[in-house]
Amino acid sequence: MKATTQRPRARNQRVSNQKQRRQQHLLDVRVRSHKATQHRNRRVLVIASKVVLAAAICIGLYFGVQLGAKRLFFENPDYQLSQIEIQTDGTLQRDQVLKATGLREGENIFSINLAQVQERLQQLPQVDEVQVVRKMPGEIDIRLVERKPVAWITSDKQISDPFASDVAFLVDARGVLMKEKKLLPEYLGLPLITGCTSESLEAGKVVASFEANAALDLLRLSTRSFMQTRFQIREIDVSKGYCLLVSDKNHTRVTFGFENLDMQLQRLEQFLVYSDDSKRDLETVNLLVQRNIPVTFTKNSVEVINETIDPEGSEPRILKAIPVHPLAKAEPPSRPAKSRASAASPPIRKAVPVRRSRKD
Repeated sequence: MKATTQRPRARNQRVSNQKQRRQQHLLDVRVRSHKATQHRNRRVLVIASKVVLAAAICIGLYFGVQLGAKRLFFENPDYQLSQIEIQTDGTLQRDQVLKATGLREGENIFSINLAQVQERLQQLPQVDEVQVVRKMPGEIDIRLVERKPVAWITSDKQISDPFASDVAFLVDARGVLMKEKKLLPEYLGLPLITGCTSESLEAGKVVASFEANAALDLLRLSTRSFMQTRFQIREIDVSKGYCLLVSDKNHTRVTFGFENLDMQLQRLEQFLVYSDDSKRDLETVNLLVQRNIPVTFTKNSVEVINETIDPEGSEPRILKAIPVHPLAKAEPPSRPAKSRASAASPPIRKAVPVRRSRKD
């Protein structure tokens, strides 16, 4: 018997060839790619449908809310403006406020822009603070705090009546210029700032010149306890350009510098105290000088009378009395002659001059 020998088979040897293996791999890749595309398209469709649904819901809510607000509020006759309450502490009239705001009764209260109304009122020169409140169902409350004028200001060097002048403006402590339609009696007693020629004065503007601001600072500093009663400023002349010429109610003329006004007022306070103690009125004070301040005092009434009736080096004149003849009246016939004689005119008498000694 013939024995057959079998050759051993190599391990890990591929059965298929390279071409077959390439075809198998290509088929597998094609199947997987088609499934991935279907899955991706399905996922994109779901996301897109969700986005469209959310957008539709938002649009529906927007138009629904808008329609509901229009029906319930903006077109509801219960919310029509029926009352406009205006409160002010100054001279602004109701027609001026309504003209500035543009409000009118009958319009819907929710269609009013409160911020715009407040901005329009703030542009008025007289207004300092504004508060606009909407009250349901149909009321608007406007509360105004007007600027308080502290002085008159003009570019003229001399002015007789600020009330009747077209070039005189009211100014508050912040320097805002005002032109009031209704002038109150207390405005007549306000101090006057004259000679402000370095800028154009116009209602609503703020004074920017150094001289005018220095005058306002002086008015603010002079409202202290003692100075407010003893030194009441009536006029400030800023036309010199290097100083402030101030006159008070007692016609005292004081020259101030632009700097260190508080220190100058303290020096003036010392002079006023000395004037009260010595019972002599100040006439002029020059506070531009730091030492040896020039001061003059007014003459008292005795000196003025003596200089008038007994001037030095002159003799008093002798004045003669002028007789006065009364009108003749009809006498009754029964009156005696003695009474007629006693009714005659008195004799002429001469005035005796009186000499007064002049006090040195």
